[in-house]
Amino acid sequence: MRLAAEIAGVTFPSCIINASGPLCTTFEELKALGHSASGAIVTKSMTKEARAGNPEPRYYEFPQGSLNSMGLPNLGYQKYAEFIPRLKEFGKPIIASVAGMNGHEYEEIAGYISSKGPDLIEINLSCPNIIGKPQLGYDWEASEAVLKTVRPLVSQPLGVKLPPYFDPIHQEVMAGVLKRARIDFVVVINSVGNALIIDPDTEQVVIRPKDGFGGLGGACIKPVALANVRAFYQLLSEEMPIIGVGGIVSGVDAFEHLLAGASAVAVGTAFAKEGLGIFQRLGEELGQLLKQKGYSSAQGVIGKLRVMDD
Repeated sequence: MRLAAEIAGVTFPSCIINASGPLCTTFEELKALGHSASGAIVTKSMTKEARAGNPEPRYYEFPQGSLNSMGLPNLGYQKYAEFIPRLKEFGKPIIASVAGMNGHEYEEIAGYISSKGPDLIEINLSCPNIIGKPQLGYDWEASEAVLKTVRPLVSQPLGVKLPPYFDPIHQEVMAGVLKRARIDFVVVINSVGNALIIDPDTEQVVIRPKDGFGGLGGACIKPVALANVRAFYQLLSEEMPIIGVGGIVSGVDAFEHLLAGASAVAVGTAFAKEGLGIFQRLGEELGQLLKQKGYSSAQGVIGKLRVMDD
């Protein structure tokens, strides 16, 4: 079964990749992704300076998913710039994920990282866990200003990782921003911000930062993720391929993302829980499902979601 994907002219050996976030911070973690069945190596979202992140405990798993307030712990962009040429040996696309604390930092990081030769660059406009910093993806004008400034500095395909949107008009406005900024691909969604989990036994929150508020991920956010994938697929047509993220635990989940319009899927919470073997398992499950349904490739599924006639 052909599980290959194409994103902005770059071929991925598998449409199942890691999401920027879990287990992609250190060189050893990135190298392990290179040895895995993941179709790409996606870095942690890199900031100008190294960050330790928010205080522990900052990650909590529960049966339906996860809650986190990591705070972008990473090694700083200079370190990832050193890693990228060494990761080329694995022969799979490298996606450098970039996060700035302001527009100037996005420019500095993206321009420098582009010179180091990753295959694609992802601009993260959607981390909900930086204390005192709003998600840039909810500010249309600021997002457009950043993207239009970064675009000429990057020679590779440029993508944007977006937060979840809950109103069609917000998706329409952001689609316009992406078109005007000449973005090449879209990653949706990042975690659902400002969720709260309470332990009734201890009568307290389950993570320390932000008085217990954090980003929600895992199986429970799949309906929100699918809705955003579908909405942006309809709005962007074939102009910008989509990497679907959110709630992917099985091959069936990956199949649903493809049906909704994703060209590839990225795994976060389930990867953190299961480890590197998840890419092989999901690939096998998706391949078996495609065969059962009579598809010859994963790409033959993209956007084939049917709606009910009146």
